[in-house]
Amino acid sequence: MGGNHTQTKFIFLGITESPYAQTPLFLFFLLTYIVTLVGNSGIIILVRVSPILHTPMYFFLTQFAFVDICYSTVISPRMLADLLSEDKTISFTACMMQFFTFAFFATVECHLLAMMAYDRHVAICQPLLYVTIISSHVCWQLVASSYLFSSVSAIIYTWSVFGGSFCGPNHIDHFFCDVVPVLKLVCSDTHRSEMVIFAFVTINVVSAVVVILLSYISIIRTVLRMCSAQSRARAFHTCSSHLMAVSLFFGTVFFTYLQPPSSHRNLDKVVSIIYAVVTPMLNPFIYSLRNKEVKGALPMGH
Repeated sequence: MGGNHTQTKFIFLGITESPYAQTPLFLFFLLTYIVTLVGNSGIIILVRVSPILHTPMYFFLTQFAFVDICYSTVISPRMLADLLSEDKTISFTACMMQFFTFAFFATVECHLLAMMAYDRHVAICQPLLYVTIISSHVCWQLVASSYLFSSVSAIIYTWSVFGGSFCGPNHIDHFFCDVVPVLKLVCSDTHRSEMVIFAFVTINVVSAVVVILLSYISIIRTVLRMCSAQSRARAFHTCSSHLMAVSLFFGTVFFTYLQPPSSHRNLDKVVSIIYAVVTPMLNPFIYSLRNKEVKGALPMGH
């Protein structure tokens, strides 16, 4: 990967140039990263050791937590180091690998959210067939196919971004190697690359959103036909945490990637911090604090 580039390294401009803001930001993001690791690792361990959580829903949730750890780790340690360091250089290869791994895990997360919506759809709309439709074998097949398709997508994204010529300035106006700030440094025409990236982001995001929307339309129709108000409340409650995670993830993704690069402003850094750093920290809280089964599986929940 990587075309006729003459740059061997890039320099991040980072989150802020203010020396007074760097230490408070370092402490804030360090705490965020630690909470991300502890929260998501805690969910994985809890699901493994609690027999009541050995269901497809929690299998997908452990995969989701694992991906959150991975794609937060792609960004946060490097960002933390840069906040304390004068030298913010990154090699061309390291930048390309950072982008590839981030694109891969972000795409997997997109697919996992769709799988979790489908799982809720089957659980609420076809409860008697749930064990047959969402079997352990099917779960592994869905996750494996997601990893495979995401790796292909990430290779295409990476080739589209880094396959051009980098012969001009080497300052990346960002805190990691993301699509828009890197493409701004390409000397050759980027129109085709932008179209390819837009097409694949659209395929991944729109297909996931369609699965989520269809699942929830079916869920709402089923829930509204339920006789008791208690059943309806319980059904909606099981979906609320997933809907919150979906809104956080896709809201920021739509803002960042499904708009023309010319319309990007400084707000992009804030949005990137939300989806790359803050969202992976919030997901364990969204899923555990709003879930009776998870709270019941906790030692303090007994």
